Amino acid sequence: MSRPADKKKDAPKAFRMFLVPCSCGHTFAVGEDYNRHGTTNSLYLKCPQCGKRHDPKNRVLQMGYQPEGYWKVDKC
Repeated sequence: MSRPADKKKDAPKAFRMFLVPCSCGHTFAVGEDYNRHGTTNSLYLKCPQCGKRHDPKNRVLQMGYQPEGYWKVDKC
């Protein structure tokens, strides 16, 4: 007999993308653990196109891949 906790362990991890939009029109991706490493100064994400720094707590869009075959914003 399986417990509900066992089902969560066996379930595949959701495929997600983390995107940061910039005012210059460029959007860049970051890893899931973008805010768990580094010093306070390195926590700000630098746009590779214009160099503007972004606070990841306010700017990251979490995109999730839907079973129907498209991407959808999960969290802002």
